[in-house]
Amino acid sequence: MEPTEGAPNGQRMDDSGGRSFGQRVDRIGGTAQEAWTRTRDAVTDIKATLNLEERVERNPYGMMAAAIGVGYVLGGGIFSPLTARILGLGMRLSLRLAALPFIKEELMGIAETISNGSSEESGSRTRKPRQTQTTNKGK
Repeated sequence: MEPTEGAPNGQRMDDSGGRSFGQRVDRIGGTAQEAWTRTRDAVTDIKATLNLEERVERNPYGMMAAAIGVGYVLGGGIFSPLTARILGLGMRLSLRLAALPFIKEELMGIAETISNGSSEESGSRTRKPRQTQTTNKGK
């Protein structure tokens, strides 16, 4: 950086425009207060949008689980061995549960084919159907 003209002994002039230290502190304080006010307003808007108090009243355990999950993620637990195990178990269970309807359809199709095949074979043989006797005792 080159020295600015007009500065004594080749020193740089302050970029503050000649303001005193107190004025700069006041300006920084005002900026910080403005940032705090904006942040507080943003948090209030988010709380109103999400309606957190009502959600906690309706479902306290679910909100507690959500808070624990968010804390776990923000605390750095997302890349831990425990997370890898939990995700692996979840994937295995979800794949098994997703495959169940397909397996059920296939088994039902096989059973239907077998029952249709056996009823066609039994239909070709003449067989008397069983008759059950009903008695009306007491009438």
